[in-house]
Amino acid sequence: MLALALPELLEALQFAAVKHQYDRRGGYDRLPYINHLIKVANGLVNRCGITEDTLLLSAVLHDIVEDTDVTEKEIAERFGYSVADIVMELTDDMSLSYEVRKQQQLETAERLSPGARIIRLADKASNIEDIFSYPLDWPVDKKAAYLHNSVQIAAIIKGENLRLDRWFEKTAEWAAQQLEKQRQF
Repeated sequence: MLALALPELLEALQFAAVKHQYDRRGGYDRLPYINHLIKVANGLVNRCGITEDTLLLSAVLHDIVEDTDVTEKEIAERFGYSVADIVMELTDDMSLSYEVRKQQQLETAERLSPGARIIRLADKASNIEDIFSYPLDWPVDKKAAYLHNSVQIAAIIKGENLRLDRWFEKTAEWAAQQLEKQRQF
């Protein structure tokens, strides 16, 4: 239940906020990165009805290893091995190019655990909303490629939560409409 995880969830939020304190979402009016992590966790709770402790903690921490100096060991010690395992499943190798990382996400999607699938799909839905809502200096082709990659990944990982699947599908449909409008200009 969410009430039981509230102290731990607040600790994870504070931990993520401190670790991401200088991180900003590029092109998103320089929004603090923590906003994205909160949005993913909030989407799980309020759009999908997901209140499982491990998933909410993993949602808040899902980018922390690739974006900060936090280690898998540190996550495991503070938040448990289940959370650390999910976070590590979702951690991209940041030494690789953007395009290669997105391709690897597609190639490894089938092997994700149910918890990692849930976080990955919520993250994709949230990112798509942001990519097509905020003033972003991405060319239309890059937005289209992100949407296409996300839809391919979703086709593999959907099925863990019907409300999450619907959130992603509605978001992807809306983004495709936005993309079409942007291509007309």
